[in-house]
Amino acid sequence: MGSHQHEPWLLENGNPKVLTREMRHGRTAHSKSSNSLRKKSDQTLVSKVPCATLRNVLLNLQEVILGTKLSILMPAMPAAIVAEYCGFGRPWVFVLSLLGLTPLAERVSFITEQVAFYTGPTVGGLLNATCGNVTELIIAIFALSSNKIAVVKYSLLGSILSNLLLVLGTSLLCGGIANVRLEQKYDRRQGDVNSLMLLLALLCYLLPMLFKYSAASAALTVDPSLHLSRASSIVMLIAYVVYIIFQLWTHRQLFEAEDEDEDDNNGSDDEQAVIGLWSGIAWLIGMTVFIALLSEYVVDTIEDASDSWGLSVSFLSIILLPIVGNAAEHAGAIIFAFKNKLDISLGVALGSATQIAMFVVPLCVIVAWTMGIKMDLNFNILETGSVALAIIVTSFTLQGGTSHYMKGLILLLCYIVIGACFFVERTPLNQGDVTNVIPNGVLSA
Repeated sequence: MGSHQHEPWLLENGNPKVLTREMRHGRTAHSKSSNSLRKKSDQTLVSKVPCATLRNVLLNLQEVILGTKLSILMPAMPAAIVAEYCGFGRPWVFVLSLLGLTPLAERVSFITEQVAFYTGPTVGGLLNATCGNVTELIIAIFALSSNKIAVVKYSLLGSILSNLLLVLGTSLLCGGIANVRLEQKYDRRQGDVNSLMLLLALLCYLLPMLFKYSAASAALTVDPSLHLSRASSIVMLIAYVVYIIFQLWTHRQLFEAEDEDEDDNNGSDDEQAVIGLWSGIAWLIGMTVFIALLSEYVVDTIEDASDSWGLSVSFLSIILLPIVGNAAEHAGAIIFAFKNKLDISLGVALGSATQIAMFVVPLCVIVAWTMGIKMDLNFNILETGSVALAIIVTSFTLQGGTSHYMKGLILLLCYIVIGACFFVERTPLNQGDVTNVIPNGVLSA
């Protein structure tokens, strides 16, 4: 970072902007996990460029585009755009868009952390708490605009299942195998808070479904179920705001333990910013535009990919979308599990699941409400039951405060069984909402 010492776009009052120990509580497990996928840039050649403006632009490009191990997937973004405009096969557009979203999601986390150098820990923490799952949120909004409520529900529930079972299970399994002779420990207090939040979300998902099937006629519960879902969404958003206050202010010590260990091991309390404030904001806006564009491609081509590959839309949305969209975040969680730092791995998996369940899902219901679209929290029996079992199994797994590879294996096998269930399921997508799929006998009762 020595070449940055005199760059005016990185200076604050004449000194390089650094991240000190007291600012670290603004960083979340998401940002720390993405650190493991970043690579140090060699700025020797760029620093010799005589023009300061051109040098700054090249430094930005090098840090943002090439400063990640996922930079090999960056060409998928222009390839997806070319494939769309040249009329290539729709499944190809779907695949290229998914691959292009993978590095973009990781880069948004990186740029958000860079902006946090200048905004302070509080605003930085809020940015991480709201931008951690921006990819899922944008995909959901585009799906809502196309009235594909089924895709919205499937993809968001798939993200919850993926984080709780696949990411956490793989992390505990790999960490247990890599540290088989060590007792892996973690602070269960953070897990307890996230488990309570997930159980609250589950209650809000269960009630509209139970309310619908408890009535003599399903048609009589459509409007009351919708009103209940919107009220529950407002409650969940309020609970999420309190959760952010709990995490960033009143009980932030529960989320700082791993930071202190990391500082001690590295022997350094400071880190320098590598891009400037306004550069970071510009990059964040640009990345969001590209994510929105690729998300639109994904939504528009998912049904074509489903028909071409013979796979149901539910399987693509619940299994494939979350795996590819969060690949960078998932890889970071597994890497920290290998290093016996389970607090970060748990923070990534549980934190992301909580953010989807308590923030993104209710926000989509509210956004749909403003758009005049009737989206409720009734995710159907199979989907809601899968999420309920995932939350319960995960809560039991994290009770002891210690881990071994057997816990991870069980979570992973649960995910495989649920994935197999949606692989063989064939739910028609010609209706506007998955909640319209009613078992035989309900209407005839």
